[in-house]
Amino acid sequence: MADMSLQKTPMPTQEPQIRNHNFNEVALGYTYEMAVGEAKRCLGCKNKPCVSQCPVAIDIPAFIERVAQEDMEGAYQVLNRSTSLPAVCGRVCPQESQCEGKCVRGIKGESVGIGRLERFVADWHREHAADSVKKPVTNGHKVAVIGAGPSGLTCAGDLAKLGYEVTVFEALHLAGGVLSYGIPEFRLPKSIVNHEINGLKELGVTIQCNTVIGKTLTVDELFDMGFEAMFIGSGAGLPRFMNIPGESLKGVYSANEYLTRINLMKAYQEGSSTPIMKAKRVAVVGGGNVAMDAARCAKRMGAEEVYIVYRRSMNELPARHEEVEHAQEEGIIFKTLCNSVEVLGNEQGFVCGMKCVEMTLGEPDESGRRRPVVKENSEFVLEVDAMIMSIGTSPNPLIRNTTPGLETNRHGCIVVRDDSGLTSREKVYAGGDAVTGAATVILAMGAGKSAAKAIDEALCK
Repeated sequence: MADMSLQKTPMPTQEPQIRNHNFNEVALGYTYEMAVGEAKRCLGCKNKPCVSQCPVAIDIPAFIERVAQEDMEGAYQVLNRSTSLPAVCGRVCPQESQCEGKCVRGIKGESVGIGRLERFVADWHREHAADSVKKPVTNGHKVAVIGAGPSGLTCAGDLAKLGYEVTVFEALHLAGGVLSYGIPEFRLPKSIVNHEINGLKELGVTIQCNTVIGKTLTVDELFDMGFEAMFIGSGAGLPRFMNIPGESLKGVYSANEYLTRINLMKAYQEGSSTPIMKAKRVAVVGGGNVAMDAARCAKRMGAEEVYIVYRRSMNELPARHEEVEHAQEEGIIFKTLCNSVEVLGNEQGFVCGMKCVEMTLGEPDESGRRRPVVKENSEFVLEVDAMIMSIGTSPNPLIRNTTPGLETNRHGCIVVRDDSGLTSREKVYAGGDAVTGAATVILAMGAGKSAAKAIDEALCK
């Protein structure tokens, strides 16, 4: 009999005024008893509506049933059939708009804490499982994967499980993509990412870092090296700017640069050799998850005041509700219905302020959201000494510029023919942010999974 309590088991967290001074993980995770209790709220629906909204099609009722039965390893094996990165998904997936958004328990109360249970199971397995991963017997086929981010790692893992010899080519010195350089330690500890990547290596995946495809090697040269198919999961790491006066001043960062210095290069650690400005007042322009990450990092780096400057209202913020809530608890100041029009500098060329205008919401635009309109005579100056642009990213042009016949759209994203990820080039597949533009980790993983299935069908007909 299911536990019919209407509220999900709360997630223990660090206290806001303690955590905003450290980079330790904010959410502390369920205890064993909490996980079993929450799992018993699941109704075990026969039609599994939650599964229909999972991009990697995890059998959610099956893994939760095993948690309720206290078979944690069995629960992990259910997860492992569908995802190579369960500890990551359990932490950063937007479950509220996917699996949990379809949970029947959410109709008259709160949904089952699916993401929290996935995180618990993955962590339990990491801490208790003694056996190493068994490397499958090779099938003799070689596949190249470009980019060691969520989509590339998922594609590589699924192919390795089928016996493919997979080599992942990564531009940076560490694998993980956005998991390593973008998402902060306090949301996703890098030890978790490293453990998941090591699991893929045990499956036989080779990861070659410091290799920039389009410079070090080209797509055509990879085919010449004997790779029979290729998956491009190179992400969207090219930052966008607003093209307003003052963007070249010292103290203006893209969110990509700011987060990479902190997360990948460990600028928050004592004695770090990575230079980063220790600003007192910081403005972050944007309202997505990346903006929340940048703002919360700035607070932890010692800023006294951190502002989120967003041109729509709180209701339109695209960031996850949990991330917004955590940012508010940590003292981030939200200046909504506000937009930057100029960055102001001092005689030394450093940021000293930001000229802003107030906004109102007009008629809906092509996205369906109400269009921001400048309010007359509303100009004001926000005194800041650093500004972080978080208004989106696009794919790096290197691969498209060095791969003849690879079709891209006007945004620079690779065009795919269908859900398989097949591009205009034969045996070349693509997925994740390189195709969609900046999106979520789990959607990128779903694309990698679909491409792996298509590659297997193409090479093993």
